[in-house]
Amino acid sequence: MDKHNHAESSSPKNLAWAIAINVVIVIAEIIFGVIGRSMALISEALHNTTDIGSMALSWWGEALADKPQTEKKTYGYKRAEVIIAFVNGGVLLGVSGWVLIESVIRIFHPEQVAGLTMFVVAIISLAGNGLATYLLQAGAGKNLNLKSAWLHAMQDALFSLGVVIAAVIIYYTGWNWVDPVVSIAVSLFLLKEVYEILSESVNMLLDSVPEDLDFEEIKKVLAGFGGVVSVNDLHIWQTGSHDRFLSAHMIINEMEKSE
Repeated sequence: MDKHNHAESSSPKNLAWAIAINVVIVIAEIIFGVIGRSMALISEALHNTTDIGSMALSWWGEALADKPQTEKKTYGYKRAEVIIAFVNGGVLLGVSGWVLIESVIRIFHPEQVAGLTMFVVAIISLAGNGLATYLLQAGAGKNLNLKSAWLHAMQDALFSLGVVIAAVIIYYTGWNWVDPVVSIAVSLFLLKEVYEILSESVNMLLDSVPEDLDFEEIKKVLAGFGGVVSVNDLHIWQTGSHDRFLSAHMIINEMEKSE
């Protein structure tokens, strides 16, 4: 079995492991985030909570994508990948926005944070999220759906790393404002990736021409075939990361009948 096929077959199992890891992390972060009054831990727990749902959607999307086409759904369920990626991207955008607003408020009204508790939980979270990111990395290049799940895991790993750094600073300096600043920095860093997933999924949903294809060049090639008079009503679109289609109305010269 080649590397690509291995990544495809292991993706659902890796998603299941990533979901289980996130459930454990969320429970720990909520409990100790409330006890330690850490906005960074609580915001990270919310991220992980949305990730559980998003990864579950991704797992479901992978199962749907393998279903064959029917008389009613002639393209099969390939579009499920794009729809789920769009939903995941929207959730990421919404949660990041909430974290940004809440963190800005915390900068002006800082609260006492238990640095040591924050540090211990963040280390555990970093290890778990790092493992989840590693498990999902193999399938991230397969399609947009798995890429969005991988991005969720990577986002949480970066948040965990930021919380670890903030916890060390708070423990030794008492600067509680570092807690929300870290949340803001990580959220801003990841907004670009979120935008790219949303932009790509919207383009697919609108049946746009794939970005790596030149519409005019393809039309020119088709028009250059022998006997072709003109190419009209050309459409190029994709229903998933690896499923591309083309339709066109082509006028050709009348062919001579062979005797």
